[in-house]
Amino acid sequence: MTVERVEADLIGSLPIPANALYGVHTRRAELNFDVSGMRLSNFPELIQSMAMVKKAAALTNHDLGLLPADKCRAICEACDDLIELKEIEHNFPVDMMQGGAGTSTNMNVNEVLTNIALLKLGSRPGDYSTLHPNDDVNLSQSTNDVYPTALRLTMIRA
Repeated sequence: MTVERVEADLIGSLPIPANALYGVHTRRAELNFDVSGMRLSNFPELIQSMAMVKKAAALTNHDLGLLPADKCRAICEACDDLIELKEIEHNFPVDMMQGGAGTSTNMNVNEVLTNIALLKLGSRPGDYSTLHPNDDVNLSQSTNDVYPTALRLTMIRA
């Protein structure tokens, strides 16, 4: 028997494996954009770079007074976990060939960071009333900025 939690978005609800650190957007992308078989998890350097960008954004949003200190700290600690390549396996299932200019990749990272941070805050994955993938982790960001910045950072680091 597989244990699941249910998450919802504007389209509806989907079951998510209870131990997964991704959420409904990632699950929907996994179902709808299974194109190449190449998963984001096969590109750990890009995940690290995405986490670096997200950490910089969290720190900046905190400095601007937009993100409370406890949320900023939890997000930064979650980013550090991804930078250290913790929690990579099984949590980045989106296909690298996807529609939406990297939105599914960005949301996969947002959801995993949120759920790692929720665990650090003593909450359970999917409890987005405490910390939200869009409203907190993706605060003041656009996929059209985050994704190309992370790609450039990955190439420079390589």
